[in-house]
Amino acid sequence: MRAIDLYSGVGGWCLGLKQAGIEVVASYEWWNQANRTHNLNFGTNNKEVDIRQMSLTTLPNDIDIVVGSPPCTQFSFSNRGGGGDIADGLRDIAKFLEIVEYLSPTYWVMENIPRVAHILKAELAPAGRLHRFARLAPELVVVDMSEFGLPQSRKRLLAGRFPTLLMETYCARLPRLTLGGVVRALREDRVVDPLYNSELPAEMVTDNELEPPLTEEETRMNRESKAFHSVYNAMSFPDRMTHPARTVTATCTRVSRESIIVRGEDDTTFRRLTPRERASLQGFPITFQFYGNSYSDKLKLIGNALPPPMAYYVANAFLGIRGRELKPLSGCCYQHPLPEVLPEKTLPDRGGRHFTSSRSFWAAIPNLRFGSGVRFDLVNNFTPAGVAWHVRFYYGTSKAIETVPLDDRLLVRLVDTVAFGQCVSLVEQAEQGLVAALEGVTAESLQLAWCHRERGIRPFDVVDLLGDVAARLHERLPRGIEDEINRFVESVLHSTCVASSSNGRSKTRRVATWVFAGFVVGSLFNTRFGRVVEARNAVAVS
Repeated sequence: MRAIDLYSGVGGWCLGLKQAGIEVVASYEWWNQANRTHNLNFGTNNKEVDIRQMSLTTLPNDIDIVVGSPPCTQFSFSNRGGGGDIADGLRDIAKFLEIVEYLSPTYWVMENIPRVAHILKAELAPAGRLHRFARLAPELVVVDMSEFGLPQSRKRLLAGRFPTLLMETYCARLPRLTLGGVVRALREDRVVDPLYNSELPAEMVTDNELEPPLTEEETRMNRESKAFHSVYNAMSFPDRMTHPARTVTATCTRVSRESIIVRGEDDTTFRRLTPRERASLQGFPITFQFYGNSYSDKLKLIGNALPPPMAYYVANAFLGIRGRELKPLSGCCYQHPLPEVLPEKTLPDRGGRHFTSSRSFWAAIPNLRFGSGVRFDLVNNFTPAGVAWHVRFYYGTSKAIETVPLDDRLLVRLVDTVAFGQCVSLVEQAEQGLVAALEGVTAESLQLAWCHRERGIRPFDVVDLLGDVAARLHERLPRGIEDEINRFVESVLHSTCVASSSNGRSKTRRVATWVFAGFVVGSLFNTRFGRVVEARNAVAVS
């Protein structure tokens, strides 16, 4: 069988098809680093080509299979919160379908992110922008590639015409691989490929040098964004070694919610994965090389690739291979050799010593972290007068977020409650504790410390201080005033979806005393410490 590969990247589709014994007669890619990686690994001489502008008459004849992975950037929820240019992304999908229509292959598969399934259904409908291709009637299947022997939970859409039911029968026969298995295998003196069982001495395994461990600040930021994010679902920190890895992405900074973080060699520090570990999670053999110009380019090459094992099992379905006849990856007919030219070493990213003066900060406050429904956080923002720091309070659903300004007006309402009157001394103690701990701190000094330009109290110190003060206040609240506190909190939130819905009312009631403590501490910080952190004019948050 003869195949072509559109938007081929580094060659994930090509490798999987070759492993199954299918001939790939042409591959098409526009990014020169991806195309160079493909050529040096497979000994090809492909030129960069803009597939959007490619003439159909230049395509080879007698093609049985068309596969490919058009760019998913415009469809991704990570692109401007899901607001990418869908019309632009559809140009690549339309070109892919145009080529399928022109070649009329026996089988074809287009891989993309799951969201594209809904987009395709809408755009292939009579009023859709792809309706002219409706007769192709692609089958849409979303798969989790960890069920196909990949040590990574990676959900992707496979759209096209191919034996989907046969392919799905392979799952029961394939191993369940884990993040820990890959990491351990690549740390041995003699590395045994965790998927293919081929072996190389550790010194011959490229792109596997450990980068410096995360700093204390980077560790805290990663933990906060994963385990304590106030909007998105909680993730494990560090990542679970006994499960398939989370999705390997094309971008991976030292501090991000998407970064996969594991323990360092001494078990007390934390680190990101090496490019080689990421490549193995993507299903590439340890002999496959990546020719990026920089460390981040290599991560992009790897993260954007289609995992070869998925291509291998799709190819076996093309060939009609039954489950009992399926060969493991280690026994497939093509084993990838080391290329003659190895890539140059690229230095990993290092933790920044200094940052720009406009470095932003956000962190949920310990003891006041209740998930997306009710949350307090400390943030900075920049006004014409300079940087300002303040505590925010948000509540509601992701589609209906409300806020209560923590300011002197809220303090007046607090004073008018009987509950406040019974704990005036506690509030005074809280105020005194904040004054003492923040003595000498200004908005500018806090920002300079956050940018690593001065020593002193840093924002996470303030976050922890606020959480501790709130906890002490909450612990000492007089007994028997819970109902009054709950009525007060509900009166503040009475016009919102949280207070009006039964689920929101229940959650608010469960944490009402903590919300009350947060109201007190946040309002004190924002209004009575203007001389300390100069945030009084930045209290109201839109």
